[in-house]
Amino acid sequence: MDTEISFRMAAEEDLDSIVAMLADDLLGSKRERYEHPLPNSYLKAFEAITSDPNNELVVACDGNEVIGVQQITYTPHITHQGGWRATIEGVRTSASVRGKGVGTQLITWTIQRAEERGCHLVQLTTDKNRPHALRFYERLGFKATHEGLKLKLQ
Repeated sequence: MDTEISFRMAAEEDLDSIVAMLADDLLGSKRERYEHPLPNSYLKAFEAITSDPNNELVVACDGNEVIGVQQITYTPHITHQGGWRATIEGVRTSASVRGKGVGTQLITWTIQRAEERGCHLVQLTTDKNRPHALRFYERLGFKATHEGLKLKLQ
């Protein structure tokens, strides 16, 4: 990247760019609805996330352009002596910057943010249909130490 990437909490006016990034891959195109106007469900989710101090919707910016996004959820646990965990979800970068280190900077920033918040662990899941994403996270030090399960309700 020619310019320095900055990170900030997402604003409502970022929603269009965020949803566009979420929808811009094979899996996302099947589950997201990137249309104008955006479905109100995205605004409701945004409001719930931004009103919760244990959730952060973070965007990566090149100047004024939003080029990356991720959600971080901070969760207290009884295990690990009452320790906190940071869970990363919805990591995406704009197609125009993929392979240029933006994702690495985004995850590195998140790890530092989790340390600032006193977390003892950063965790994430990635779809088994994204083997390149698994390799990416492993290069950043993440280890596949657990088997994750999900139950789709709707």
